[in-house]
Amino acid sequence: MLKEVFGTNATPFFVFNGTGANSIALQAVTRSFNSIICTQTAHIYVDECGAPARMTGCTLTAIPTPDGKLTPELIRPYLHGFGVCHHSQPKAVYLSQTTELGTVYTIDEIRAIADLAHSFDMYLHVDGARLANACAFLNCSMKQLTVDAGVDMLSFGGTKNGMMQGEAVISFRSELSGNLPYFRKQSAQLASKMRYLSAQFIPYLTDNLWLSNARYANRQAAKLIAILQQYPSIEFTQKPETNQLFFTLPKDIARQLSEKYFFYYWNEERCEIRLVTSWDTTDEDIAGLDSTLKALF
Repeated sequence: MLKEVFGTNATPFFVFNGTGANSIALQAVTRSFNSIICTQTAHIYVDECGAPARMTGCTLTAIPTPDGKLTPELIRPYLHGFGVCHHSQPKAVYLSQTTELGTVYTIDEIRAIADLAHSFDMYLHVDGARLANACAFLNCSMKQLTVDAGVDMLSFGGTKNGMMQGEAVISFRSELSGNLPYFRKQSAQLASKMRYLSAQFIPYLTDNLWLSNARYANRQAAKLIAILQQYPSIEFTQKPETNQLFFTLPKDIARQLSEKYFFYYWNEERCEIRLVTSWDTTDEDIAGLDSTLKALF
């Protein structure tokens, strides 16, 4: 079924979770003397306890960005030191789709980065934990946003879009696929009954359930945006494009809101928080938050 979605060159390997998927994918495209280019907000740099760096042995080169997105212009200054043994050798570019800030790479933006990476004999790895939400936003297929755009390796997520557990590492390059079974085993990501985990992808991909779930989550976010925009003291810090919303609140409002709702402080100093809608966010959930904000303001 994954080959039907991504093309016959797609070779999938099922795993437990996103950290495992990213670590395995990056092991396949690097050696220990390489470096991996990512953003300073990248999941592999901030949220995975150093697992990708530990398991690859690679240096993570983290680039500051205003919106969580890399560009060829941002990457190019870090492409140096090739052939010099004193320097880690750049070998992989890591993108998150959608990004950790809820923003989306267009097909052309991914293709431009892929072309740059390939011109330096590097690979492009995409963390697609929220790939479905990006497709829903851009109204395109997963193949268009990955294989057709030049992506070499994909961490394909299901957990953040309705699956109980499980992800897949998908290789689009035959020279990378051969070692993936061994990296998966060494990374303790191979279950003895993997069929129970991987079977979830059957209903997930059937009748585009993945897309229906993502579109629903994005629509619920749009409802939440309309509510938040009623308050002049609420300021969005990132352009809302999918189901992740980033905005600042007055500190006293945030404190009172946290007594009833759990949310992440993305930047506690400026009271920037993140709210995320999902495949199971109900209209009642949205209405409840609306009522709470009206009471607080």
